[in-house]
Amino acid sequence: HNKNTADDPTQVAVYLHDRWWSLDDALQTCSKSRNGLMSQVESMAERVMVFLLSRLLDKPSAGEDLFRLHPRTESCKLLWRDGQALGFYSVKHKSLCDTWSSCCYLLPVLDTLLVRRSCRRRGFGLQMVQDFCSMFPTEEFLGISSPLSASMVAVKRFLQQHEEHRERLYEVEAPGGWTQRRNIWLNIQ
Repeated sequence: HNKNTADDPTQVAVYLHDRWWSLDDALQTCSKSRNGLMSQVESMAERVMVFLLSRLLDKPSAGEDLFRLHPRTESCKLLWRDGQALGFYSVKHKSLCDTWSSCCYLLPVLDTLLVRRSCRRRGFGLQMVQDFCSMFPTEEFLGISSPLSASMVAVKRFLQQHEEHRERLYEVEAPGGWTQRRNIWLNIQ
């Protein structure tokens, strides 16, 4: 159910496990111990949560891009707080080839990062960027999908706080060759 039904007559619910769920209820788990970034999204329920977060809960405003669902060949992590899914990020791995050509990614790329609107400006995006960087400690360079949206302030804040990653993070277009990379820190300057 929508709390503001008088203001917005549109109702959205999800039919799962033989019953209807409100979006907020569908994005919760009975396990209150789920906190932080959890391991890879694998189950169908987790993939449904990523879909709900990216497509229905926080519909993009005018000018914002709609997030694509990540394919099973990519990694995705859900961000939890007190048993509620707050956001996610997905990664295209080095050597992952696209389906229409033989181009393979030349570096790991953070493809999508989303934090629920109601939870933004609390450091969750920063936490996800930091987790992405820590996933690949031996990689000299890491990418973030181009174009970098205006809402990706977490990347800028991360680079302001972590000088050691300023030479490491690049905005990239697939597959991430040197002619398809721009150093994010230099672009900020």
